[in-house]
Amino acid sequence: MNTQPASKSRILVVEDEKHIAEGIRLNLSLLGYDVRIATDGVSALQQWKAWRPDLIVLDIMLPGIDGFSVLQSIRLEDEKLPILILSAKAGPDDRVRGLAHGVDDYLAKPFNLEEFQLRVERLIKRAAWGRGENGNGSENLTVTETVYRFGANTVEFDTGKAHCRGGVVRLTEQELKLLKLFIKHRGKPLSRIKILEIGWGYTGEMTTRTVDNFIVRFRKYFEENPKKPLFFKSVRSVGYLFDDGRATD
Repeated sequence: MNTQPASKSRILVVEDEKHIAEGIRLNLSLLGYDVRIATDGVSALQQWKAWRPDLIVLDIMLPGIDGFSVLQSIRLEDEKLPILILSAKAGPDDRVRGLAHGVDDYLAKPFNLEEFQLRVERLIKRAAWGRGENGNGSENLTVTETVYRFGANTVEFDTGKAHCRGGVVRLTEQELKLLKLFIKHRGKPLSRIKILEIGWGYTGEMTTRTVDNFIVRFRKYFEENPKKPLFFKSVRSVGYLFDDGRATD
């Protein structure tokens, strides 16, 4: 195989089966990569934020938060970080779902090791070309849209400001992240648990009341009549739905 050492590019392997995770770490380490392992969705998000890897190898069936929720959570903040799904769930619907949520590559288990290594190498190189350097990827953070308008409201993701009925509001980092989540899923109901998983990396220590409190704030900021919301709607027995008045995809 012609794969060259990777100059200590960082790879986070998210895999709950120990023998698979250790096997991947050994083989990637022999190629010169710096590899860490996360065995569940919560620790995957924690390590991603703290370590800022150059690539994530992500299983779907994980304890706690599943891989798709991990993927969506990361994509709310970073659209450029290469993510390779490596999963036994590899039917057409699973692949389409992964691509829809922003995965870069999808490989089914069981897998050919040489093919896996080549896919990893390709993703690492592509990310480096995009940066124009061999950095650790922390400069990849981006937003889905710089400015987003709905109704009489304008949200500036680069400045964190919202121009709304009450004037100019300085949004918190968490408020901006949740707004991106709702925008990406506009016209589709989201359960409180799913919002917690994607928006916060839900650990079980938080309650769905946390989501309700943020919705109250959004309605205060953006609705003409918070008691009769047009944008942030409640869906009985489910959660919430963001409706910006545009046709859904």
